[in-house]
Amino acid sequence: MSSTGAAADAARADVRELIAAKGHSVDNARAVQARLEAAFADGSLIRTAQMDVFLADLGQALEQDAGEKLGGKSAEAARFILRAIDRELDRA
Repeated sequence: MSSTGAAADAARADVRELIAAKGHSVDNARAVQARLEAAFADGSLIRTAQMDVFLADLGQALEQDAGEKLGGKSAEAARFILRAIDRELDRA
């Protein structure tokens, strides 16, 4: 069962806006991660098993050593995972 109400609608709109934002997909992905975690923490959205998988995959794609820049493969993986998160968002 998905979350309902104004807070859920606002969280989904925020996440979709972050996904579509101009800028580097890695930066957008980090912002999406943070917004989703905040929505789960405050109860706006319900954490789904599939969303957990997508967020874990996104975390791996964004993982880097100190001072290391993420390259094209991380950006492409982030874009792919963000599309999956967008599809799952209505179930959260």
